[in-house]
Amino acid sequence: MSLRFPAGQAGPASSRSGARRRFLRAFTLLEILVVLAIIGLLAGLAITNVDKIFGGAQISTVQLFVRESMKTSLTTYRIHLGDYPSTGDGLQALITRPSAKGDRWNGPYIEGGKVPLDPWGEPYQYAYPGTRNKGSYDLWSKGADKQSGSEDDIGNWDSAAPTEK
Repeated sequence: MSLRFPAGQAGPASSRSGARRRFLRAFTLLEILVVLAIIGLLAGLAITNVDKIFGGAQISTVQLFVRESMKTSLTTYRIHLGDYPSTGDGLQALITRPSAKGDRWNGPYIEGGKVPLDPWGEPYQYAYPGTRNKGSYDLWSKGADKQSGSEDDIGNWDSAAPTEK
C-alpha cells in the first residue's frame, strides 16, 4: 500500500526539510538586536520629552480654570453678594461664608470643599480689584517655576499661552 499526498503537500521525508526551511526563515540574533536598539532609542527620546509632551496639557488646564471654571463661580458670587470677593477673603470666600457678608452668601460656589491647586501643586493667586484687569479681578497660576511675576505666569488676562523655555 502506498501513501499518496495531495499536490503541493510534502510527504514524511520532505517534512524534515520543510522544518529546516522554516528554521532558516527565523530572525537572526543581529536583526533582533537592531530592533531592540531602535526600540530603546525611541523609548529614550520619549522619556526625555515627557515634560514637553504633558507641559502643554498643564498650561491648557490652567487656562481653562482661570478663564472659564472660576469665572462662573466668581460671577455667581458677585450676583449674590453684589461684588467679587476681596483680595483678603480670596478664593476661600467661594467655599466658606465671609464673616462680613451676612445672609446673602449662598455658597459654596466651588464643589469639593477646598480651593483647587494648579497642576504644579500651588494655590491659585487672586486679587480684587485686579491690576491687569481693571474693574475686575486677576486670577493666575505662578506656572511651572512657582514664582509670581515671571513670564510663565498664566492668568485670566493672558491673550496667548506662555512660551516654553
